[in-house]
Amino acid sequence: MAHSSSLPLTFLLILVCHIVEQVNGVWPLPQQRDVSADRYILSPKSFSFTYEKDSAAQSGCFILDAAFKRYFSIIFPDFNDGPALRRYHVWLEPEPFIVSVSVKTRGCDGYPDEDSDESYNLSVSEGQAVLTSVSVWGALRGLESLSQLVYQDDDDAYFINKTEIVDFPRFAFRGLLLDTSRHYLPLHAILKTLDAMAYSKFNVFHWHIVDDPSFPYQSRTFPDLSNKGAFHPFTHIYTQSDVMRVIEHARMRGIRVVPEFDSPGHTQSWGRGQPDLLTPCYKGSTPSGSFGPVNPILDTTYKFMEHLFKEVKSVFPDSYVHIGGDEVSFSCWQSNPDVRTFMENMGFGKDFTKLESFYMESIMNMTAALNKTSIVWQDVFDYHERIPQDTVLEIWKGTTEKYYAEMSRMTKAGHRVLLSAPWYINHISYGQDWRDSYAVRPQNFSGTEEQKKLVIGGEVAMWGEYVDATNLNPRLWPRACAAAERLWSNEEKTLDADLAFPRLEEFRCKLLRRGIQAEPLFVGHCKHEYNDL
Repeated sequence: MAHSSSLPLTFLLILVCHIVEQVNGVWPLPQQRDVSADRYILSPKSFSFTYEKDSAAQSGCFILDAAFKRYFSIIFPDFNDGPALRRYHVWLEPEPFIVSVSVKTRGCDGYPDEDSDESYNLSVSEGQAVLTSVSVWGALRGLESLSQLVYQDDDDAYFINKTEIVDFPRFAFRGLLLDTSRHYLPLHAILKTLDAMAYSKFNVFHWHIVDDPSFPYQSRTFPDLSNKGAFHPFTHIYTQSDVMRVIEHARMRGIRVVPEFDSPGHTQSWGRGQPDLLTPCYKGSTPSGSFGPVNPILDTTYKFMEHLFKEVKSVFPDSYVHIGGDEVSFSCWQSNPDVRTFMENMGFGKDFTKLESFYMESIMNMTAALNKTSIVWQDVFDYHERIPQDTVLEIWKGTTEKYYAEMSRMTKAGHRVLLSAPWYINHISYGQDWRDSYAVRPQNFSGTEEQKKLVIGGEVAMWGEYVDATNLNPRLWPRACAAAERLWSNEEKTLDADLAFPRLEEFRCKLLRRGIQAEPLFVGHCKHEYNDL
């Protein structure tokens, strides 16, 4: 066998390129990065995080102090596996390596919001990494990228290459929806999802917390909503302390929590614990015993909604709240004589979209009075409702051609828009369907530059008809990562799914090592397979 000294130069160059490429795999792809073949050995025993003297955040900044501990374990996953470390300590004792963090603004006690600055610069050189950011949220994103730059050789020694990164998100709103009504998701499943979201730099958890099948949110003001509307009043609910845990776990990872209380449709479970909230349906001139959407003609309905949203404001700190407005069936309203009389008195004729508009406008005014920004599903816009200008519209249906046309109309009307239609990843198909998510171009509709700026981001949606804690993680990851890169990275640099594949494959292996049960992309294996089975 030939010795390495006689290897041809071209082979060595290919080898070096492979090593650089191998450690180049930050997901989502940074805006600018420059990776060199120079690499430095790391030892957990001589690796530390510190704050620069000029940093506005210092020791005692709970968000970053906790992140340093968390990322130390992520960077050195087998720190406690002594033999692997001793193997290379014998012949090379690494120099100290210090990660210095400098944050320009304070803000360790707050929550991330729509204006949070997530930009960061990261410079890795011999003995040090320097991470600078405007805010703690940018520092968290930089720590995630740093953690992905560290790799191990066949002897399990840790290395990092000389690297320069300048990075910031393309879109401010990068969301992921979980539906906890169709199947109850235990707290640990939600917290693990938040962890994986942070690894992919998602920053909004859209909590579709209640719907027709069940009402698991335990309301302080209306305890009967979960007592009678949850699958089980003790085991299948989110207590106030559960909700606080989710919000805090998310905050520590720079993730906003936007709750959704969808009405007037999707409210069957609400009616079990709140009498007279839903519309009685009629068969001919007599009540049929079944109920339709929220009853929009009663004053008590609006009083109830006002009290509920006051509570939502006090529980969920984010300035956004999703108020739904989708898929309202009009047949029950149509069957109810009181509703028909109300329609005549209001001059609505037989146009039930006007009745829904009347209801949704009242709810939007209510949330505006609470200083909350409403997000609504696209149906609300499609019914030509009078929508407050700062309301965010979310597109959830239609082919590519249709959702582009919808985006043109919405942005022309001056509204901010979220795109989720192409990212309903609860739908699965055989093969590499992540490529479809990756091919989405959120600003590719016809409109002015000003219109395109009104697209504030998008969302991956995981609806729960066929998803619970048994299959949530494999169905979500790494498929959601394709949308994460589309929403973070430069589109021109990330159009080729074939080029993205090896990086995503490597990232999927990192997710496994971090305890996320991410499904395979294709044939192959990871050096460290998922080990909790």
